[in-house]
Amino acid sequence: MSLHDIDCHEDIPETAETIEENAILKAEYVKSHFGYDCFADDTGLEVKALHGAPGVYSARYAGEAKNPEANIQKLLKEMEGVVHRDARFKTAIALTLLGRQNLFLGICEGAITTSPHGEKGFGYDPVFQPNGFQKTFAEMSLTQKSEIGHRGKAMRELIQYLSLNNS
Repeated sequence: MSLHDIDCHEDIPETAETIEENAILKAEYVKSHFGYDCFADDTGLEVKALHGAPGVYSARYAGEAKNPEANIQKLLKEMEGVVHRDARFKTAIALTLLGRQNLFLGICEGAITTSPHGEKGFGYDPVFQPNGFQKTFAEMSLTQKSEIGHRGKAMRELIQYLSLNNS
C-alpha cells in the first residue's frame, strides 16, 4: 500500500541530521500514526569538497522551494575552481517490521561535472557522473541508472532481506 492508500497526505517531517536518521523517522512516523509496518527512504548527495553537503539538505539546498535547477546552480557555484570533485549519492531505506528496525544502504560513488549534461532523471542527475562512466545519470537510461545507482542498490538489499526472512 502507498501513503495515499492509508490516507497519509501530510509531509512527513524530515528533521534528522543524517540521511539514515531521516529514513528511520519517516518509517517510525507511519508506524506510530497509522499502525502499519513499512519501509521509508531518504536520499542525498554528499560532496567530499563540501564536507558532505548538501547531504541531508539535498532537496532544499538552495531554499525551501526545493527547486532542482536552483540546487544544481548553487552546487556548481560552490564547486567553481574545485579540482577534486568526488561525490556520492546515498539512499537509506528504513524497514519497520514486527517491532524491529532494519536499515539498508545504497551508495553510488562518482564526481560532480562542471556543467549539466542530459535530460533524463531528476535532481542532481545532470551533474553526477558515476565512477567508470563517461556520462551523467541524466544521460543514462532508467534501466542502466537502476543497475548501478544508489536507489537500486538499497532496494535490492531490502528485497534480499525480505526474501530471506519471509520463507
